[in-house]
Amino acid sequence: MPVSTRSIRDRSAVGRFPIVTFGFGEDTEEEKEASEEDNSEQGNAGQTWLRKICPCCCPQRDDVDITDTLITVTDDLDKGTDDKKPDAGDSELDELLLNVKSIDLMKGKSGENRTQHHTDLYQSDAFIIRRGQNFHMWITLSRPFDPSTDKLHLDLKTGPLPTVSKGTHVIVPLVEELEGNRWEASIVSQDDKRMKLSVNSLPTALIGRYQIIVETHCANGQAVSTHDPANDILMLFNPWCEDDTVFMDAEDERQEYVLNDIGKIYYGTMDQIGVRTWDYGQFQDGILAACIFVLEKSGTPPSGWGDPINVVRVVSAMINSPDDLGVVEGDWSGNYLAGTSPTVWSGSVEILKEYHKNNGNPVKYGQCWVFAGVFTTVLRCLGIPGRTVTNFSSAHDTDVSLTTDVYLDESLEPMELLNADSIWNFHVWNDAWMARPDLPAGNGGWQAVDATPQETSQGTFRCGPASLTAVRNGQVFLKHDIPFVFAEVNSDKIYWQKKDGTFSQIYSEKKVVGHFISTKAVGTDERMDITHLYKHPEGTEMERIAVETACSYGSKAEAYTYTKSQDVSVEVTMDGEGPKMGEDAELKIILRNSSSEERKLILHSQVAVMYYTGVHKATVKKDTTDLDLMPNEEKHLEWTMEYKDYKDQLVDQAALMLTLTGRVKETQQVLATQFNFRLRTPDLILKPIGKAVVGEKMAVEISFTNPLTQVLKAVIFHVEGLGLLTARKIHYGDIGSRATVSLTEHFVSTLPGPRKLLASLDCKQLTQVHGVTGITVEEKSNGAL
Repeated sequence: MPVSTRSIRDRSAVGRFPIVTFGFGEDTEEEKEASEEDNSEQGNAGQTWLRKICPCCCPQRDDVDITDTLITVTDDLDKGTDDKKPDAGDSELDELLLNVKSIDLMKGKSGENRTQHHTDLYQSDAFIIRRGQNFHMWITLSRPFDPSTDKLHLDLKTGPLPTVSKGTHVIVPLVEELEGNRWEASIVSQDDKRMKLSVNSLPTALIGRYQIIVETHCANGQAVSTHDPANDILMLFNPWCEDDTVFMDAEDERQEYVLNDIGKIYYGTMDQIGVRTWDYGQFQDGILAACIFVLEKSGTPPSGWGDPINVVRVVSAMINSPDDLGVVEGDWSGNYLAGTSPTVWSGSVEILKEYHKNNGNPVKYGQCWVFAGVFTTVLRCLGIPGRTVTNFSSAHDTDVSLTTDVYLDESLEPMELLNADSIWNFHVWNDAWMARPDLPAGNGGWQAVDATPQETSQGTFRCGPASLTAVRNGQVFLKHDIPFVFAEVNSDKIYWQKKDGTFSQIYSEKKVVGHFISTKAVGTDERMDITHLYKHPEGTEMERIAVETACSYGSKAEAYTYTKSQDVSVEVTMDGEGPKMGEDAELKIILRNSSSEERKLILHSQVAVMYYTGVHKATVKKDTTDLDLMPNEEKHLEWTMEYKDYKDQLVDQAALMLTLTGRVKETQQVLATQFNFRLRTPDLILKPIGKAVVGEKMAVEISFTNPLTQVLKAVIFHVEGLGLLTARKIHYGDIGSRATVSLTEHFVSTLPGPRKLLASLDCKQLTQVHGVTGITVEEKSNGAL
């Protein structure tokens, strides 16, 4: 087979340079002529090199294309021709260029950049700033900068494929005066070869990690600084900037919702609200890196990271593990041997660091308050004002009916297989603060976001941001996920009874969902009720309009055509803070007859052990009672469940639900209600021992009394405190029936100021036991010997 010969055009495409041959065969006459012509054009290589560095001394011939000439010089150098480039060429060329010798971003925690950008609390040496705000930097050059002949700009790049059009590649020009509302830099002072720049970023800039280089131009050519990872810029949202969509104008609220690293999370039932302290720890070393890792792990393009609406939606999906191997794996089974029980966690730091360290393996295990606590940490760390919110009697609507549906059989017994809708004793999610330019005016401010994997949104387990204003007004046609959030706080409970193979509506309760919606108050440890932000007052005309407006878009809109007079009512109440773990549970049932006639009824009661999510575990007691109510009579019935009835059936949160159903014989009116309650667990008592001084050893005594008549097996204590000690687990062993124990832990404080030390206890027989104590740490005296 004859050897094929490539044309000069083909070889140019492959090897870049026309005169390079590849041994495909002998040159043709045409190729030889072209090669000789190229060589005559280029002349002496040293002359061409001189022209390159000093065009004024050796001007370029008009008839020669500069691109071809430079390529030819490079080719000759590569080939090692006899016309050698001077040995000192590189150094001489460098001396003639305007080179960047060093970049100083002034990134010290106590420096002006970090303090003015409110990032001085981050325990990191990285350069952390907020968008839409000036920062300063020093650049040292190889010679003094001459504005009349020299040019300079900054190059910022983020993401795997930086592109100017997508905002991931930012070219920051040097201007005489800053105009604002754009990327720009100006010289504020110059000291010989050093000059200080003031750099302004856009209030819509993408958040995340930017690489920065400096590019200079002078008469002798262009120079580009090398990338130094230590000088990477970490850009955050800016609640202090009026043009940022996360702007919050009240300083005390910014202090609480952005800068406070310790919070309160509420749990229990609407009649027995419990509280625990949570370490958000958004400023701890490694947490910002972990939060940016979470964004990167999502696989979403960085070009969308400038919009907080998009960011919180991404984070909502990434905090839970389904779909995307997010931060926390949820588990409600009660068996947590393969990880950490959800009730043990008392902060987010340990979780986020473990996730980052293990390169994105979900941390085991979490439930709603864990997802919400970690979510608050990520929000505040990235600069989005956020808070943890608890809704008591929180509905979980599974069929988009915007109602909570309870199905009963012919005997008025609950049909567990059909009762997919549930009402959680409590559910914890988050509020994030931002403008909503994508919605009609008035829907900005607090937005509900939820990371607990309950239902999918556009195919992914996430929820929000849902405008609280839209939720309150029943505007479920707006995005994102407003129907689900609306049902959580404001749906009616509809009871359906099976008759002749079909179901008909027999009763509705209108005030059972969405009570005491709670978050930590600004500046104090008190509970703040924010129910009014989510819904109009129960029973008002505005509330009914909102419910009926929302439900007209639901899958069971016909449910609101049902009306029936009712003159007998049933209510369940509880004295004080309710029953304690290990004791009999006592409730009160109140029946009222508002008619002027006697009423006879049959009342069915059953109590079930429930997961706090409203999922049924086991029925532990049933009763049926015949009752007579005189005209206008109110009757009080004492209801008791003994400890022996429930002790072997309890699950996490020690939650129980009493279901009452009945029918009035004279009118066929149906009575139905459900009452959730919990068994209160004891607290851990924490007592600091010794003086708290930075760098000095001190101790804390932890005391606990077992409230049960049974032995607590394999007890684990978990202790942590920001600036006091990193999270640690103490495998204590067994604790006897009704026994009191104490243990002492030593630690060395690392940060001054008011601190919180948190502890929790966990074992198979008893969960949700925790305690907290305040410790004020003093600075170490410099005069100490």
